[in-house]
Amino acid sequence: MKIRKIHSWHVSRKEAILIQEELRRKLRIEPLRKLPKLIASADVSFVGDKAIGAVVVMTFPGLEVVEKIVKKRNLEFPYIPTLLTFREGPVLCDCFRALKSEAELIIFDGQGIAHPRRMGLAAHLGVLLGKPSIGCAKSKLYGDSTIPRNKKGALSYLKDKDDEKIGALLRTKEGVKPVFVSPGHMINIEDSVRIIMQCVGKYRIPEPLRMSHRLSKEGSKPR
Repeated sequence: MKIRKIHSWHVSRKEAILIQEELRRKLRIEPLRKLPKLIASADVSFVGDKAIGAVVVMTFPGLEVVEKIVKKRNLEFPYIPTLLTFREGPVLCDCFRALKSEAELIIFDGQGIAHPRRMGLAAHLGVLLGKPSIGCAKSKLYGDSTIPRNKKGALSYLKDKDDEKIGALLRTKEGVKPVFVSPGHMINIEDSVRIIMQCVGKYRIPEPLRMSHRLSKEGSKPR
């Protein structure tokens, strides 16, 4: 999978913020043009000074595994909230470059535009990859919302300080905490929610993300 070389990962905090502000101008939040036949999910685990990235490609909506990739890389950027892409992005880009399959949509364990500068992991890498992308996170980074009803598929919108919708709290299963879904690039909130719900199996977390998370954890174990 090709990645657009837009910026360096070897940057300062100030430079990272400027990169986010520049990439924000390239974002396209719009209806999904067509349903994908192949989707990818991406997650990163950490062990000491190393990041372990995992990407899984699956059929959609069948969710059959087509390809798995795990890569390791030394961490070079500190942990700074709102700038996590500069910590996780390099190893995930290594994974995407190694893919033989051409996924048409990517789900990230992280935020999309539900971010102070609209540039969470899914938005940032969605622009670099030129692919529709969705952020699906377990917790909130930014925005305000009410709690959705305790019913599968129920949602409430996540809004910024100007009352603009930037994502949704989505109840994937009855009786569990909602997940935080936000569009990354080339998709809107409604289509992001629709795709995520089609990826839900027995558990709260969509199946593709469960698999990439498990794969990243397995890759972090000593051999």
